[in-house]
Amino acid sequence: MKKYFLKICLAVSIITSAQNLEIVPLGVYGGSDESNLSSYLIAEEKTSNYLALDAGTIYSGINKAIEKGTFTNTTIENVLKDNIKGYFISHGHLDHLSGMLINSPEDSSKPIYASKETIEVLKNKYFTNAAWINFANEGESPILNKYQYVYTEIGKAFPILNTHLTGTVYELSHVKPLKSSAILVENNTQAVLYFGDTGADRIEKSDKLKKIWNLMAPKIKSGKLKTFLIEVSFPNSQPDELLFGHLTPNLLNEEMKKLAQLVGKKNMKKLTIIVTHIKPKGNHEQIIKEQLVNNNPYSINYIFPPQGERIILK
Repeated sequence: MKKYFLKICLAVSIITSAQNLEIVPLGVYGGSDESNLSSYLIAEEKTSNYLALDAGTIYSGINKAIEKGTFTNTTIENVLKDNIKGYFISHGHLDHLSGMLINSPEDSSKPIYASKETIEVLKNKYFTNAAWINFANEGESPILNKYQYVYTEIGKAFPILNTHLTGTVYELSHVKPLKSSAILVENNTQAVLYFGDTGADRIEKSDKLKKIWNLMAPKIKSGKLKTFLIEVSFPNSQPDELLFGHLTPNLLNEEMKKLAQLVGKKNMKKLTIIVTHIKPKGNHEQIIKEQLVNNNPYSINYIFPPQGERIILK
C-alpha cells in the first residue's frame, strides 16, 4: 500500500512540475522593417525568465508586447534588464543581432550563447571601438564586461543560466561556406527547435539539415519535440541562385519529406511550425502563407506569429 501511495505521489509531483514552454515574438521578419526583425523570447509558462532566440529587434518588440497586453505591470526597461536572461545568436548578420547591439548601453549583465564563428564576428566586427564599443568580456579595450560570451559546442547540451532550460546548438549552412546555427531548447517535458537562417541541403550542397532530422527524430517520436521555428524567406518563384541561403515553401516541404521518412506521417501531423524570417516585399508574405497552407502534405500546423503576441506550446 505504501509503495502504491508513493507511486501516486511521484506521478502527481511529475505532472505538477511539468511546465509548458511559451514564445513571445519580438520580431518576425527577415528584412525591410527594422522595428520587426528576428527575435523570439522563450521561457517556461508563467515564469518571466526568457532566453532571446536571436536579437534583431528588442526594444520595439517589447513595446509591442506591452501594448498588446502580453507583458503587464512592467516596463520596457524591466523586461530588457530583468526578464531577458541571455541571448542565443544564430549567426553574425545584423537582422539577427542589431537590437542587442543598440540596446546594450541600457541592458544588464547576461550571457551571449553562440558558436565560435559567431562570437568572432561579434568580437571583431561589432563590439569594437570603430563600430560601437565593447560591451562584452573579450576583444578590444576598453572591455566593459557587460556580456559574457559562452562558446557553445555543436551537439553538446548546456544550462541556460537563470532558467530551468537547457540548450543544444547544431550547425546550419547559410550560403555555404557561411555557417549559421539552430538551438534545441528543452525543459523536462517539452522541447523547441529554433533555426537561424538556413538553406536547403540540396541547394547548399550540404548535409546539415539531414543530420539535424536524424538527431531530432527520436524526440519527435517520443512527443517531446513538437514545435519548430524555421524560416521561409521567399515564395516559390524565387530563383535558386537568388535564395542566398534561405528557404521557400517548396524547399521546406522537401526537407519535411526527409523528416517524414524518419518519423512517419502520423508524427508529422503533430508538428507545429512557427514560420520565421519572411521577407515582406510586396505581397510576398501573403503568397508564402498561401503556398504553405495550400500545399501541406503532412497536415503540419503552421503558425504565422504576430509581433508581440504570446504563443503557449501544448
